[in-house]
Amino acid sequence: MRLALREAVRSFRRAPVLSLLSITTIAFALFVVGLVVLVGLNVQAALDEVGERVEVVVYLRRGSPLEAATLAMQDILAFPEVADVAYVSEDEALRKARQELREFQDVFEDLTTNPLPASLEVKLHPAYRDAGHVEDVARRLHGFRFVEDVRYGQDWIAKLDRLRSVAAAMSVLISAAFAAASVIIIGTTIRLTVLQRAREIAIMRLVGATAGFVRSPFLLDGACKGALGGLLAVGLCYAAFAVVSRLVLQGRFFAPGEALLFVVAGLILGFFASAVSVGRHLREV
Repeated sequence: MRLALREAVRSFRRAPVLSLLSITTIAFALFVVGLVVLVGLNVQAALDEVGERVEVVVYLRRGSPLEAATLAMQDILAFPEVADVAYVSEDEALRKARQELREFQDVFEDLTTNPLPASLEVKLHPAYRDAGHVEDVARRLHGFRFVEDVRYGQDWIAKLDRLRSVAAAMSVLISAAFAAASVIIIGTTIRLTVLQRAREIAIMRLVGATAGFVRSPFLLDGACKGALGGLLAVGLCYAAFAVVSRLVLQGRFFAPGEALLFVVAGLILGFFASAVSVGRHLREV
């Protein structure tokens, strides 16, 4: 391992321009992947923000006592899907309607009685905001005897689920395509390094060096270049993110753990591309 590390360092010193070209090529290849992933993360974050509005509204029958609603709230809070329940009285419902529907102020002024029922606003945990769980909660809420109606916007929740699935699938497919292209690009740059040392490899093979002994410095070299390229790609992604956030809209960047995974991904890609390039060359020697 010490010899492999020394040879990898010598590779950088022996051909600094080629090493810099390799790192830059890896960085730009991973930069494209990073941009795709970053866009996917922000789209998913936007969909999650919309998903926070998912709630089930339970309209109570006229004359339902507050005590019954309070007991029902305790039972509803025991549902594993439910995060919070809020009671909205008839007077509060009318006050909210006047605030939110200002275009109907004339209608509200002519009212002699309050037409709006009391309700329970049921908010769900993030993991249960899909159409299936929301529908299941609504069905159980219909079972309470004083419930007049249950509304939860099933159509737009189903559309939100489809958008989430499409966004996740597109992000995975595009990232996989660019990752495959990155492997090819990285392999080509590592191949140039291998060809530069082709004579040295041939001599090592003639004196009895094993394939593993010859391969190890190149694998370490490729892994180091991949990690450095991944680190540089994260920096480029942050620069692009900063520009977009300032000029277009605010978003979210990679968390530290996600950025570290990106560097690790670069290391793995560099290692894999080196293994493919060196293995092909050793079969030809």
